[in-house]
Amino acid sequence: MNQPHTWDHLPGYATRWTGLIFIGISLIVISLDNTILNVAIPSISRDLGATASELQWIVDAYILIFASLLLTLGAIGDRFGRKRLLKIGLVWFGIGSLAAALAPSTEALIAARAFLGIGGAMIMPSTLSIISATFPPMERPKAIAIWAAIFGLGVGIGPVVGGALLTQFEWNSVFLVNLPVVSIALYGVTKYLGESKDDNAPRVDFPGVVLSIIGLFALIFAIIEAGVKGWTDTQVLIAFGVAAVLLTLFAIWEAKNPDAMLPLHFFKNMSFTGANLALAMVIFSLFGVVFFLNQYTQSVLGYSPLEAGLISFPLALVLAITASNSARLAAWLGTKITVALGIAIAATSLLLMSLIFDVTTSIVTIILIETILAAGMGIAMSPATNSIMGSVPVRKAGIGSAMNDTNRQLGGALGVAILGTIMNNAYIDGLAGLPQALPQIPAEVLAGVSNSIQAAHIIVQNPQIPEAARNIIVSMADAAFVDGMTQAMLIGAFIMYGAVLFVLAVLPAQVRRPQEDLERESRLAAQPAPASPRLRPVTQPVRLVNGNTVDAIEIMTVMRDVKTGAYVVQLGEQAYDGLADIPRTKQDFMRVLRGVAKIVERDSGVQQAAQSENGSVQPLPSSPREAPAIGD
Repeated sequence: MNQPHTWDHLPGYATRWTGLIFIGISLIVISLDNTILNVAIPSISRDLGATASELQWIVDAYILIFASLLLTLGAIGDRFGRKRLLKIGLVWFGIGSLAAALAPSTEALIAARAFLGIGGAMIMPSTLSIISATFPPMERPKAIAIWAAIFGLGVGIGPVVGGALLTQFEWNSVFLVNLPVVSIALYGVTKYLGESKDDNAPRVDFPGVVLSIIGLFALIFAIIEAGVKGWTDTQVLIAFGVAAVLLTLFAIWEAKNPDAMLPLHFFKNMSFTGANLALAMVIFSLFGVVFFLNQYTQSVLGYSPLEAGLISFPLALVLAITASNSARLAAWLGTKITVALGIAIAATSLLLMSLIFDVTTSIVTIILIETILAAGMGIAMSPATNSIMGSVPVRKAGIGSAMNDTNRQLGGALGVAILGTIMNNAYIDGLAGLPQALPQIPAEVLAGVSNSIQAAHIIVQNPQIPEAARNIIVSMADAAFVDGMTQAMLIGAFIMYGAVLFVLAVLPAQVRRPQEDLERESRLAAQPAPASPRLRPVTQPVRLVNGNTVDAIEIMTVMRDVKTGAYVVQLGEQAYDGLADIPRTKQDFMRVLRGVAKIVERDSGVQQAAQSENGSVQPLPSSPREAPAIGD
């Protein structure tokens, strides 16, 4: 079978590596925005007078809208065009960033953040689905590895960029910085990316769209509120109940609907389901730990936002380096072993954190353990993502990418909520002895200190509190926070070790690609290879000993066809390739044909067609003596 020499039919193939740069810039918009905002929260609280609850919603409004729309917008990209959706998302995100920067009140900022969530839900699944549609299968793991590296780098530089901006400008600068990044991304996406979509897209699944949006909204809302109000709060329980009902109805509908937005048969492929669940467990632990580390370095160890960002930067750098090289490791070890190895390394780093971190841990120790965490995450996340994207048909790349992104958001939200609850409970328990240590402490001060580690450090700045009392409050609050943090890290480590066992038991060694993609590539491979642009047609006829003449190109065509049959053993790759390249001179061409003739003479049992002057097909003589010699 002839193998195609080109993948030019793929959209944007000729400029795919340049296009990947601008896919990465589009991705940085998302990862940068999410992390840079955390640094600006204190400034926003001070300038807009936002309460703790309002500050929480400034962060959560984006997450809530973003996560609930990912599946729907991923399916829309598959239907109407992924490049088109990415461009709309970038423009949308730019408008939302400007609105957030100019927000005059907390309410307006929360609304702008929700608006940004819509843009983010357009951008995120588009980036990964365009990679699947643009890169051929052998290059896709490397491209996805670069995608993962860029995302990790964006997460790491966010605090650094945010801290640097806030030393010179106001809080709205963290939103204005998005505008030039969006403009550059929009230019490159327009110029270097090709359009791709599902040419046989089914009808719009309106019931699936409605059920998925409302169901995911309720689920994310319940998880977020559980971390604030507790898991037994009435509002939280109602939200969980609504989510359970709607998402169950969504699954039932999708199973019966021939035009399903999310075909449930995807989950039969363990390359898809196993990688998704493994990533959920990994992100569960990672997001919770990163949430703690930011508070630990700033509140307990006393570093500024910029210094805390610089401390975290090596983590992002190592993650980017290991992620960008993980495709090579996966090609050597296989997907299963590579993902399990990465998760095991990351789990070990969490175990070390739970055993070593205290109120006086040195920065060198923190950075060393963080880099171990980053190395493990970089090794695991890219092959797991490639497993998810490689297991869904390219025509459904948008919904596959959206499922991957939704899964990460759910895992991250659960990690912050559950591990945060564990940490908060331990923190409150650690302060149980504060009334006995300071009998004179007012009840409102005790309540404020018990609220959070940040509140404790703000309260002790009150000059009315004696210095001795301040030292006791800070000491007990820091110790209680670190105790809760290390407990949560220990649990996170065990969850990750559980993920290792799950991966080894469930995830296939190699990605199980969908049959329809394999069949399509097989059909393409069956097509004749396009002529090389270096070829120069030879039109002079070749005269055989028996008097017949055959055009040189016709001989080349016969030999090309012979290559795929039994005769290939005698002719060999070298003879075929020599004919296919058509030497530029007659002597070279004739030398190759004479070599072929000698092979024919040695093979007395093989018959082959030769084209005569009138176009009829005649058998080659079976006797070596009758084999035609080729001459001038």
